Amino acid sequence: MCRVPKESDFSDRFFIREKSLWCSRSLIHLPLSGFHMSLQAEQMKGCVMAKKKMLTEKELLAMPKKDYMNERQVEFFRNRLQMMEAQLQSNANQTTENLRETTVVPDPADRATLEEERTFELRTRDRERKLLKKVQAALRRIDNGEYGWCEETGEPIGVARLLARPTTTLSLEAQERREIRQKMYGD
Repeated sequence: MCRVPKESDFSDRFFIREKSLWCSRSLIHLPLSGFHMSLQAEQMKGCVMAKKKMLTEKELLAMPKKDYMNERQVEFFRNRLQMMEAQLQSNANQTTENLRETTVVPDPADRATLEEERTFELRTRDRERKLLKKVQAALRRIDNGEYGWCEETGEPIGVARLLARPTTTLSLEAQERREIRQKMYGD
């Protein structure tokens, strides 16, 4: 039975990107053309449709420096980080499903190829697991009001740098100093 969720059923935010509907925390991704498909109420519980138009990267970069980390910018980065988090968790779930599949391959060369592919996938997921921790830490910094500010100097990190690397905690200058110290002292 198909059930269309009510607005009161939702706790997180929905947003539209690339002709699809995404729910930020529930890992739901639906093509807009097939929105009438059946959804579990538990997955959709509490999401709220985003009412404000989200900033684009171009609009974000065009904003004056005095508007740094205003409410709209913070919301832009929160949504970007939530999308990253959802994608990383989805990838991890897909890997788990792939690893549960048992394929009996009698040929040793084919078996070696299959094992190499699984090893590669596990290495990729390990890197993504580390990135997921950084994304979750960045979301906590947004909640604490610390996002966008260098943890070493307290200066603004900069919108362009945050667009390139939304999980960064250091300004470009502080990162360069850290890399020089690491190179000199092997820290």
